[in-house]
Amino acid sequence: MKQSRLMSLVESVVNVLVGYGVAVVTQILIFPIFGLHTTLAQNLKMGAVFTVVSIARSFALRRVFEAIRMRSAK
Repeated sequence: MKQSRLMSLVESVVNVLVGYGVAVVTQILIFPIFGLHTTLAQNLKMGAVFTVVSIARSFALRRVFEAIRMRSAK
């Protein structure tokens, strides 16, 4: 069964949004160990930037693998 582009995007967004919360909590816990002291607002902003990049990366890779799958099915 072929996954539509829209469903690829939805899957990528949901996956990354769940990861966003994990990333922000991880930053809050790990940054001080490395001597980095940031505010919650800074952590949320950094997490947002990484989230946008991650959505684009995940969507692009999903489409590449879908194209490979479709070619091999022909």
